[in-house]
Amino acid sequence: MKRLLLASLWLACVVAMPAAHAADELDCKLHFELSSWSLIYKHVSGKGTVTCNNGQSMKVKLDANGGGLSVGSSRIDDGTGEFTSLHSISEIPGTYADVNANTAIKAGNAQVLTKGVVSLAIAGVGHGFEMGVTLGELTITQDN
Repeated sequence: MKRLLLASLWLACVVAMPAAHAADELDCKLHFELSSWSLIYKHVSGKGTVTCNNGQSMKVKLDANGGGLSVGSSRIDDGTGEFTSLHSISEIPGTYADVNANTAIKAGNAQVLTKGVVSLAIAGVGHGFEMGVTLGELTITQDN
């Protein structure tokens, strides 16, 4: 009986720990617009707003530069993103690793960017065209 009680307590702790950890994480979403151009060198710039489930929000600027084999220009008017592994809105600004492959006309774009343990999955419908592969970084800064 004692073993059954200990096993039940252990199981309750194991089940409760992920729920407690998930409660610590902040759910934040990004809504953005950006434009880009590339001719071997790629430049992306834009603005957006981050909103979190705790009521906090932050206006942000998006800038990316990279190199590779690419050519074209495009823009995204109504992009969205979702952050994972956040514990504070102050963790959002910074530089995220970016690897991007594009072909032909931009019907849509989706990618995942990382900054340490924090990830940002973005998606949006683009206008214009880009072809090629670029490596670079996306920098998010607070816009006052």
